[in-house]
Amino acid sequence: MKFEVTVLGSSSATPVFNRNPSAQVLNCNEKIYLIDCGEATQQQLIRYNIKSARIDYVFITHLHGDHYFGLIGLLSSMHLNGRLKPIDIYGPAPLQEILELQFRHSETVIRYPINFHAVDPGTPGIVMENSDLTVYSFPLNHRIPCTGFRFGQKKRQRKLIKEKVLNVPVVYFSALKKGADVTLPDGSILAAEDYTVASEEPRSYSYCSDTLCDGSYFEAIEGSNTIYHEATFLHEMLDRANETHHTTALQAAELAARAGAENLIIGHYSSRYKTLDALLDESRAVFPQTQLAIEGRTYTL
Repeated sequence: MKFEVTVLGSSSATPVFNRNPSAQVLNCNEKIYLIDCGEATQQQLIRYNIKSARIDYVFITHLHGDHYFGLIGLLSSMHLNGRLKPIDIYGPAPLQEILELQFRHSETVIRYPINFHAVDPGTPGIVMENSDLTVYSFPLNHRIPCTGFRFGQKKRQRKLIKEKVLNVPVVYFSALKKGADVTLPDGSILAAEDYTVASEEPRSYSYCSDTLCDGSYFEAIEGSNTIYHEATFLHEMLDRANETHHTTALQAAELAARAGAENLIIGHYSSRYKTLDALLDESRAVFPQTQLAIEGRTYTL
């Protein structure tokens, strides 16, 4: 099952020439989830050939502009392009008021349903669940209420071994995929282990946007296969990171190592850094499996 993330925006509050504010697209089994929606998100979708019509779920971490200023434009374009199917938005409660205010004063009547789900930044818990994913929210420590999200795959059914089920009636496939042995009318038994193989182990992706790296959210991300974590500053600017409730590249690496992650992606770079090698080197010195969030790059999770 496909489980991958494409970075659309990797900058912090101030965009720079070759970097845009925060946005990512998660693809789980060909369902598309947008995580944050900074300015230029819809242009980045076009640039990297990701159809906005495929986005059915949007998750907004907090109400600093570099994480949501692109949302009203994206929703408006979906309307102008004739979208009719619903979209589900998960984010801070005031975001609903912001969207309604902008639509009202522009006299825009969106032709498709927007299902808004208020996420309480202070209360961890499951906010969304479908046949593929469970999405868990957890509080982060930023200057305003901020939410992290953990996207966990659900365990898939066992896979049929095609060459072994050629002569097995289709009616028994469902039971075999669920791991149940099947008793045929003649009394013979089809053992599920003989006709199927186990599916891949489910994986998880934790998205930690703006936060002071204080360990308060450690339990929520522990055991994640891949962690995305903001790394706005080098550690030499720790005082500035603490002042603005952000994280350094070194701190992000230490957290990933402590959480037992397989991979770490760092992003949300300060505009002061024209090149990113120093941030990567600082993180890899502690956690070698660190990668930079590079716009347009897709990471298999």
